[in-house]
Amino acid sequence: MNFLRNRLVILGLVLSATILLYLLLPSIRHGGMEPSLDVKKMALAAASPPPAPTINMTIRTGQLPGDPPLFFREALPIDASGRQILPRLQVVLLHGQAFSSKTWEELGTLALLATNGFQALAMDLPGFGNSPDSDALKSDQNRVDLLQRFMESLGVRTAVLLSPSMSGHYSLPFLFKHSTQLHGYIPIAPVGTRNYTPQQYQNIQTPTLIVYGALDTNLGAQSHKNLMQLPRHTVVKLEGARHACYMDKPTEFHQALLDFLSKLQ
Repeated sequence: MNFLRNRLVILGLVLSATILLYLLLPSIRHGGMEPSLDVKKMALAAASPPPAPTINMTIRTGQLPGDPPLFFREALPIDASGRQILPRLQVVLLHGQAFSSKTWEELGTLALLATNGFQALAMDLPGFGNSPDSDALKSDQNRVDLLQRFMESLGVRTAVLLSPSMSGHYSLPFLFKHSTQLHGYIPIAPVGTRNYTPQQYQNIQTPTLIVYGALDTNLGAQSHKNLMQLPRHTVVKLEGARHACYMDKPTEFHQALLDFLSKLQ
């Protein structure tokens, strides 16, 4: 009798263990196939692209010989080891009546361009900053030749030309004579826009970013109206900004500048 009872107990234990093992098997199988959190992190890290290389920049100054000699500031993109990076585009920056190339350095525009992979060249126009005045700039052709000399001397082949206010005396004649040498044009309420006919404007195919301040109801509004005749233009109107709108709204101006340049590549 005891022997039979013992066998029944053993049989019950075996049966219970079998049922328990059957119930636990799926979870054991699932646990064995599911990677740990550390393994998941390692897999994600392996699948993620490596971070983009950091672009640094350096600013240098120089002076081109000639009549007149031309002072300039240049910002270059460089890598972590200090080697120059091939620039995405070359941007030539002119300036207005009350300013110079130093304006673009102080505003942070030169550094912004270089750290985004662009080469920036800001010139002191004759009679401003560190460039002496000259009597050899009486005509539009003289001013076109000066810009041509500047670009050729510094190895600029297809520039993006940025031109505020007074510098329109230089940039507009250059645009209408050598538009194929420009990758883009950024006029900021430039002077001289009334000197050209609708047909002359229609002939220009250079991508153009027209920038002006909403409070500049004189030159800003006038130049905007005339420049709108360029076929390939976009417009940025900086609200609450005056004639030197890039000084009043530098953050908005810089964002518009980078957006425009990114579309040219």
